[in-house]
Amino acid sequence: MNNYIPVIGLEIHVELATESGMFCNCSVDWFGKEPNVNTCPVCLGLPGALPVPNKKAIEWCQRIGKALDCSLAEYSKFDRKHYFYPDLPKGYQITQYDVPFCYDGEYEFLSRASGQQKRIRIRRVHMEEDTGKLIHENGDTLIDFNRSGVPLVEIVTEPDFDNSDDVKQFLEELQIIIRYLGVSDADMEKGSMRLEPNISVRRDNQKELPAYKVEVKNINSFKFAKNAIDFEIKRHIKILEKGETPVQETRGYYEAKGSTVSQRVKEEAHDYRYFPEPDIPPFNFDRQYLDQIGKNLPELPHEKVQRYVRDFNIKYQDAYILTRDMKTAQYFEEIIREGSMSQSSIPNAYQNFASALINKKISSDITPKSFASEAMKIYTQKTTDPNDLKESINAVLKQYSSQVTDYKSGKVNIIMFLVGQVMKEMNGQADPQTVKKELEKLLHS
Repeated sequence: MNNYIPVIGLEIHVELATESGMFCNCSVDWFGKEPNVNTCPVCLGLPGALPVPNKKAIEWCQRIGKALDCSLAEYSKFDRKHYFYPDLPKGYQITQYDVPFCYDGEYEFLSRASGQQKRIRIRRVHMEEDTGKLIHENGDTLIDFNRSGVPLVEIVTEPDFDNSDDVKQFLEELQIIIRYLGVSDADMEKGSMRLEPNISVRRDNQKELPAYKVEVKNINSFKFAKNAIDFEIKRHIKILEKGETPVQETRGYYEAKGSTVSQRVKEEAHDYRYFPEPDIPPFNFDRQYLDQIGKNLPELPHEKVQRYVRDFNIKYQDAYILTRDMKTAQYFEEIIREGSMSQSSIPNAYQNFASALINKKISSDITPKSFASEAMKIYTQKTTDPNDLKESINAVLKQYSSQVTDYKSGKVNIIMFLVGQVMKEMNGQADPQTVKKELEKLLHS
């Protein structure tokens, strides 16, 4: 692989948790329902049925776009994308082509793989309707249209990734952002977040993008996305080494073997015969409305990480862990508020609160107030009576003379056992560091 550089872009589909469909009043709560009970003439594409756009879905699409630092279009429209597949009852999908709601964004993150800051450009965030679901059983293909018409946001990145580890991290962080926004549960097991990497490989001295790309469709796991990319990179390199070019195609990921299989030759844009959706007028958004979208965003996870490090003096890695789940972050901030009055008596108070929560030193099943109280009992700096300390140390050294001999013979780690015995002798009324320091002084005298 030293002579090759992977070129990877992503298409991510996210079902929105609105109450009704993208263009009809059908419920979006389709998962687990009996097949084809959650349908109407609009989402089934019956003659004469007209689509009516879901205002909330469009607003939530714009929220996702703004969270990814996209520009929001003042003018936008829907288009028809034509292709013939059993799960598409109309023979076309209502989507967006040349003027999406959101465009030209970016997202930065600190790569765990390289330790470097990575910047991923977001080409577009657009709105469309989901398709039906194909079910393959006993040699037959069945179709469930319950999912057809659910509001679906597509997020498209530029091909800025060069390894699968960064792809996996980006996808994990994107899922958390979507959950913070409250627009979707982004549950991949239920299909409300689906991943489609586009993969190609170029030689290290090749400046331009490869003349082909392979799309792996509908992956429902971060791990599988990484595995599919790694498999494809190796497959492409083997083909390139023969002096050939990989076929531009769509493939599926085969979980059992950790490999991909060919599905169909990948279409170009002109194959879809895009044209403006005639039944939905174009949209013109005023600047005040679009500005309000950005102002109403919650504090996002990467912003919380920066604030925790800056304002609470918490280690970056701990701040990162605390913000992966919004409820955990909210619980932690309640602990900070409850413990702020007494934090001056605890060295590195906020970092200690964070460590206690992350390492489960205190149960998170109690109220934030009780958690803060327990933390203060543990971490409040204890005053140590010098006379009591000396008596306790002498008693411990006398009782554990064999351990003292071991320490003096070079087994220095045994000091922590002796510290524990002194703390026990003093019923915890001593500072462990002071105990350790005094023990070392007496043992070396």
